[in-house]
Amino acid sequence: MANIKSAKKRILVNQTKAARNKSVRSEVKTAIKKVYAAIDANDKDAAGKALVFATKRLCKATSKGVYHKNTTARKISRLANAVNKMSA
Repeated sequence: MANIKSAKKRILVNQTKAARNKSVRSEVKTAIKKVYAAIDANDKDAAGKALVFATKRLCKATSKGVYHKNTTARKISRLANAVNKMSA
């Protein structure tokens, strides 16, 4: 454990931020799983709605600094491609 007051505070702040980031990542993963579940069930309407929801979650996570913008773009692109392939 750190001895300096600022280092102790930094540890506490980092724990708080890590907990928030973990929560946001978990939310995003769940949203992505729902898209793939709808695709597997061959339900185009549900897949489209889940895609919109997952996209919002990913963009919000990016704006909060949890994900890098390129990571978000890649994930959204892969989800959109999967949903579009389903209709073809």
